[in-house]
Amino acid sequence: MRSQLPLAFLLILAWAALSGHYSLKPLIFVLGVASIALVLSLYSRLLAAVGVPPIHPQLLGMTLRAPRFLWTMARLVVKANLRVTRLLLDPRVDTEPRILRMKVGPRTDLGQFLYANAITLTPGTVTLDVRRGEVLVHALGPISAESVVSGELDRAVRRLEGAL
Repeated sequence: MRSQLPLAFLLILAWAALSGHYSLKPLIFVLGVASIALVLSLYSRLLAAVGVPPIHPQLLGMTLRAPRFLWTMARLVVKANLRVTRLLLDPRVDTEPRILRMKVGPRTDLGQFLYANAITLTPGTVTLDVRRGEVLVHALGPISAESVVSGELDRAVRRLEGAL
C-alpha cells in the first residue's frame, strides 16, 4: 500500500481538478474516495498479475515536471505554426525540404519516444526514424528545421526526464 501513495496522491489531484467539487459534500466525497480506492485496487491486482514493480519514483517526478514540458511544447507548436504559415505564404522563403540526422539527447527509451513524437507534433517536421541515439527528421525547409536544430525541444524532454 505504501508504494501506491504517489499514485493515490495523483489520483486525488486529478479527481479534484476534473470534478470541480471542492466542498466536502458527503455523497460526492464518498464517491470520489470510492473511485480512487477502486482504481488503486485494480492497479495493484494488475501489477501482481503481470509481476511489474509498483510505481517508480521517476514517473512521479516526470508527472510533476509535465506542466513545464507542456508549456514549452505549446509555445514551440505556435512558433512552428507561424513558421509554416510564413513558408507557405511568402514566395521568397526557401522551401527546400531536407532530411536531418541529429543526436538524441534524452537517455531513456521513454524520453526518446517523447522527443520523436514531439518533433512530429511540431508543424513542418516529421520524425522518420529513431535508432542508436540518433533521430532522422524530415523538415519542410530551413525555417521548419529551426525548431529541431535549436535544441530547445531536446532540452525540454531532458528536463522532463530529470536530466537537467
